[in-house]
Amino acid sequence: MRVLIQRVNKATVTIDNQLHSEISDGLLIFLGIHKEDSEKQASWLAKKCVGLRIFEDDDQKLNRSIEQIGGEILIISQFTLYGNCHEGRRPEFTQSAKGSFARKLYVKFIDEVQSLYPKVKSGVFGEDMKVSLINDGPVTFMIEK
Repeated sequence: MRVLIQRVNKATVTIDNQLHSEISDGLLIFLGIHKEDSEKQASWLAKKCVGLRIFEDDDQKLNRSIEQIGGEILIISQFTLYGNCHEGRRPEFTQSAKGSFARKLYVKFIDEVQSLYPKVKSGVFGEDMKVSLINDGPVTFMIEK
């Protein structure tokens, strides 16, 4: 399981030209699910994301978590995080989880994050989403478990 976390001032998800979700200051989390992932990874990554101290304190040090700043979290499924671009020019996605298996772990990850911190919104698994964001910093991290 892999997450790309971006600290944002604002992020939105639009589906079929309709606003689906929107957050202000907080975290935009893109979640990639590997074909061999399990619920154990979802739980570990959820704790890591919520506890990650990537917001500045009074001394401008990255020392505060999402809970400490009272921000929001937006979670988007992104199978392309497991895209392989090493060979040729067309990415292959054989390592990405498929269908109902991926959906189950996506929902599990959202549930785990919400159990730790209530201000969570999400996209819709499998939909063509338009994601807009204002990256704060920029501060971006990739974490894999």
